[in-house]
Amino acid sequence: MGRKSLAESEIGVGLIGFGMAGELFHAPTITATAGLKLAAIFARSGGRAQELYPGTRIVRTLHELLADPKVELAVVATPTHTHYGLAQACLRAGKHVVVDKPFTASSQQARELIETAQSARRLLSVYQNRRWDCEFLTAAKLLRSGVLGELLEYESHYDRYRPQVGTSWKDQALPGCGMIFDLGSHLIDAALTLLGAPQAVTAEVWTQRANNPNNDAFDLRLHYPRVRARLKVSMLNAESGPRMVLHGTRGSYVKFGLDPQEEALKRGERPGGPGWGEDPEECWGVLHTVGDGQSRREPLRSEPGNYVRYYENIRDAVRGASPLAVTAEQGWRTIRTIELALESSRLRRTVDWSDA
Repeated sequence: MGRKSLAESEIGVGLIGFGMAGELFHAPTITATAGLKLAAIFARSGGRAQELYPGTRIVRTLHELLADPKVELAVVATPTHTHYGLAQACLRAGKHVVVDKPFTASSQQARELIETAQSARRLLSVYQNRRWDCEFLTAAKLLRSGVLGELLEYESHYDRYRPQVGTSWKDQALPGCGMIFDLGSHLIDAALTLLGAPQAVTAEVWTQRANNPNNDAFDLRLHYPRVRARLKVSMLNAESGPRMVLHGTRGSYVKFGLDPQEEALKRGERPGGPGWGEDPEECWGVLHTVGDGQSRREPLRSEPGNYVRYYENIRDAVRGASPLAVTAEQGWRTIRTIELALESSRLRRTVDWSDA
């Protein structure tokens, strides 16, 4: 028989944690990725994982998962403050590792994980799935095309109306919690991926809702030589602003509405079905270009989103066929930017962005 293709040579995946991240985002996407097999799920209690994945081994301890020779790749989908310890254990056990965002609770922890991965000669990546949202893919395509000219302004929001503070671990006073870590990880990763590292950071990070131990709103500015980037989150915005705005010397792109994949996953749909990741026409952004004395304004069809592409890249990287799309160094960069944003807010001034 000939050599198996990448899609046929299955990589055993051990999923650590079966809360919202594990059940909603990771397990369905892993099982939809050709070449990956969900070999084991570490869930300390409950029968939800067994109910949804009856053919997958359910373990109750980390030791059981790490001792399983079928598990080549470990996915850490647990509360942020546990990421560092679990990822260290997985790397030292010889597993490749994916860590859900936010990567770690500090940039020092991120740096130590990178060093462990290098010593162990194992891959380490961060699950920044929003790079495969429709609006990110569309913005990236527009910037590559040059249709907007030189980019001058970049803006991205998550506007939500959730007046009640929740009861999950995310709403407790734990390391790595708060919206600057949670949704901020998505917004910052996207901006840094599209624009690169900034020269400086200015931020206001605060708490809007009473009895909330964490920050739940922020207004973050990233300063570049020519571009100004603004990232915003609020839990008390009943009327949502634009999801993404790009202003350039030749035109603008304005997009409202969120990528449809999360809601589809919540409905129980699985990646890969007909129309997966397709943005409804009413949610397409508007492209307004000016040139040769003419102004043209029209809807721009969104690029289809697809979270499976993240895990396809992980599969290919493990097999040595492709470089990682989301590196641990990029994960460190995002956490470092969060720390600088918090410092800027505390000091009430702009702070330089540096690798120090």
